[in-house]
Amino acid sequence: MSIKIGLIGKTNTGKTTFFNSATLSSEEISSYPFTTKAPISGIAHAITLCVHPEFNVQDNPNNSKCVDGWRYIPIELVDLPGLIKDAWKGKGLGNQFLSIAAQSDALLHVVDASGGIDSAGKITETGTGDPISDFADIEEELTMWYHKILEGNREKILKLIRNGSDIITALTDLYQGIGVNKTHVKETLLATDLEEKKFDDFNMIDSKKFAANLRKISKPTLIVANKIDVEGADKNFARLRERYNDSIVIPVSGDSEFSLRRAEQKGLIKYSPGSEQFEIIKSDKLNEKQINALDFIKRGIMGEYMRTGVQFAINVAVFKLLKMNSIYPVADHENLTDTKGRILPDLILLKDGATINDLAKEIHSDLTKGLLYAKDLRYNLRLPVDYQLRDRDVVSLVSAGKDN
Repeated sequence: MSIKIGLIGKTNTGKTTFFNSATLSSEEISSYPFTTKAPISGIAHAITLCVHPEFNVQDNPNNSKCVDGWRYIPIELVDLPGLIKDAWKGKGLGNQFLSIAAQSDALLHVVDASGGIDSAGKITETGTGDPISDFADIEEELTMWYHKILEGNREKILKLIRNGSDIITALTDLYQGIGVNKTHVKETLLATDLEEKKFDDFNMIDSKKFAANLRKISKPTLIVANKIDVEGADKNFARLRERYNDSIVIPVSGDSEFSLRRAEQKGLIKYSPGSEQFEIIKSDKLNEKQINALDFIKRGIMGEYMRTGVQFAINVAVFKLLKMNSIYPVADHENLTDTKGRILPDLILLKDGATINDLAKEIHSDLTKGLLYAKDLRYNLRLPVDYQLRDRDVVSLVSAGKDN
């Protein structure tokens, strides 16, 4: 499935630097409000260990790439315009932001851990801003937008219920345009203890509580504590983890990752995104400033936090927040190839709980017709069509007509 991850946050938190480092893009970076005036989309990658060494074969990736035994799976990363207060009312670029954010499967909420922006997102003296409040401000905007949708459509929901729809169906119908499904609504009603309450008895507190929980469940979010390379940011990072202990908080230095990827692109260093180390291979091509910068990244960032955090944040979003599993379908179970003879060509990301039948649908809708079972090629097992796939499964589908 195609995955879209949105970058959200106030202006000047470093969203665009994060985006550029993850996609090796070069979008405009400045301290002017709304530098990102429209959503910018690029291709980043989720990275996972490839299975080909287990099977002692050399793979021929088709929909992804394999580098040094790691699979790079393309995902869409969207840098969204920074939010301002009352964006949910349509102020600033609010409507545009919220409509695009709603199309994302998960969100990376970027905050300035150095405390270098004020409440309006303007550059201020480092340490005087409050990333905890910044995070709360943006979360409130998202919640209020969900709440506005609910409160603005009460009559529509009540009409659906009067015409025979249950509350889950009616609420799903309302929010389905922004990626909400019945499971999201059902989980939200349970989490808020509203599953037994009639909708026409929902008061404003109930609807706000429902909106807040639905937003969290339907748009899973992690906190990117950016600018961790700035002095004092470590203290705010600790504060963020303590205050938002129900969220994943990842320390990130977007500037450091961007520097490493640019240096690697120019052949000056050997570095793999997300790696805990890098190797200088052309020291004679580096000036003193560049050498000092790389030394700082090695000691101050990787030495302290193991990694720059950019790639790690993307991986966590895909494999932890969205709970995706990497599945390798092949046509020829003996040679691990597709119909064109390519070895382990495709890697398909499926939600945890997806079945063999779901995999068949993802590949091609016609594959479900006559589907009998699948072969687990690691353990030589026959898997029923309702078998729930696990991460790194390598399978071949078998239908009534032929192997697929």
